[in-house]
Amino acid sequence: MDLDSSCKTYCYLIAILICFQGCAVSNNPEGEQLAETSMPPTSALSVEKEPEDTVSLAYLLGKFDPSQRPEFVKLQSPIAGGNAVGRYMHEEAFEAYLKMYAAAAEEGISLVILSATRNFDAQKSIWESKWTGKRLVGGVNLQQTLPNPTDRAKEILLYSSMPGTSRHHWGTDIDLNSFNNAYFKSGDGKKVYDWLTKHAQEFGFCQPYTDKSLNGRSGYEEERWHWSYMPLSKGLLRAYRAKVSYEHIGGFLGAEAAQPLSVIQQYVEGVNAECK
Repeated sequence: MDLDSSCKTYCYLIAILICFQGCAVSNNPEGEQLAETSMPPTSALSVEKEPEDTVSLAYLLGKFDPSQRPEFVKLQSPIAGGNAVGRYMHEEAFEAYLKMYAAAAEEGISLVILSATRNFDAQKSIWESKWTGKRLVGGVNLQQTLPNPTDRAKEILLYSSMPGTSRHHWGTDIDLNSFNNAYFKSGDGKKVYDWLTKHAQEFGFCQPYTDKSLNGRSGYEEERWHWSYMPLSKGLLRAYRAKVSYEHIGGFLGAEAAQPLSVIQQYVEGVNAECK
C-alpha cells in the first residue's frame, strides 16, 4: 500500500472522530467515539457499478497482493485487533463497516475485526499447516489420523476454506471479536451477536455461515463471527460461479480432494440464502 492509501485510512477515522465531537453519544469499550462517515463508495467492483464479467479470475481466486491494489485499505487499531492489524479490506466494504462500527458503539457494542482479506498465499498457509499436521485441528494431527486425502480435506473444511475458494480473498468478508461460536452465546458475546443479527443488514452485512440445521444449507459449519458485505460479495459470488471451475483450484496440498467434495457447489455456494 502506498503512503497516500495508508493515510487515507487514517483520514476516515479522523473524520469520524470529528463528526462525533458534535454528537451526544456514549463511549464504547475501546475508549473512542466513532460516527458515520458520509464519504461515498469508490469501489471498482460494486455490483451496481460494474457487471461481474469485469472481475478477473485472479481476483476471484485471491491471486493478488491487496497492498498493491488502490481499492484496498489497511486496517489499524482500534478497528482491528490481533493479526488483523496491518491487514487489508476492500475500501467500499471498509467504509460500510466504519458506519456499522460507529452505530454499534453508540449502543455500547464493541466490534473488533480479527481477520479480513486473506489472499491465496495466506489461505494456503492456513490450509497446508492443517493438512500437514503442523497445526492441530480439534487437538488432532490430521496427517496421522486421516491419511485419506478426501477425509482429511473434509475435516479441515468444517471451518477452513481451500485456497482459491475463500470469500476472504475478496476483501468483503471479516471475522469479528472471536473465532469461537460459544463466545456469542452468552455475556458480552451474545450482546454483540444479537446486535449484529438485528442491525448488520442495515449496513450491507450478512452472516454467510448460519446454523445449517435451521436452513438446510451445505458446506462449512456455523460461524457467528463471519460477516460479509453483500453489495460487493453477491456480485463476486455470481462471477465466481460463472468463471471458476475445478481446473482453477490447485497449487496446494490436498487440492485433489476439491472436485470429489464438490467444494464449489457445496462450500463456495453453501451460504445463507440472504447472502446470495
